[in-house]
Amino acid sequence: MGGDLYALDFDGAAEGLTIQGILENWSKIKPVILEAWSENRDELIELFGNIRDEWMDSDLVSWIGANRFYPGVSDALKFASSKIYIVTTKQGRFAEALLRELGGVTIPPERIYGLGSGPKVEVLKKLQKQPEHQGLNLHFVEDRLATLKNVVKEPELDGWNLYLGDWGYNTQNEREEVANIPRIQIIQLADFSKKLK
Repeated sequence: MGGDLYALDFDGAAEGLTIQGILENWSKIKPVILEAWSENRDELIELFGNIRDEWMDSDLVSWIGANRFYPGVSDALKFASSKIYIVTTKQGRFAEALLRELGGVTIPPERIYGLGSGPKVEVLKKLQKQPEHQGLNLHFVEDRLATLKNVVKEPELDGWNLYLGDWGYNTQNEREEVANIPRIQIIQLADFSKKLK
């Protein structure tokens, strides 16, 4: 049969965690685990990026095949009549490759703000200050409630319409919590497509 066997000691950092508990407390858990494992966040990000680069260089087809868009997202982007910016925690080059290769969508690199572009809150501030965006309706669709809460905390960003996608990295509890946050609306994939037209 072959292969390797790994026995890992998590030093109790992950002991007793449930999937729901991890989802709901990730921002608190992550630094504890990084410290317990003596890992550096920036080094892990660079390592992950390097591994992605190597995989893409050696076998782009299988790298693309290991990823997916939620149904309807790439079509919504393709047929959008609105000007679209991508604000992501992925490195920009990976987002651009996924959009192009998997989604058949071409978004100019200058409209993709990836890892290293700064926090999403700062990117939104930058976008709204651009002269060509003055007077436009601004919409920010995000699948992480914590990110949207950060936007709500910034009075300078009060002009943005905020949407929590009912797909992706959020839980039912978070979607229910949105009912108590007037600035944030839940958006479904079908409505996402309509918003972009």
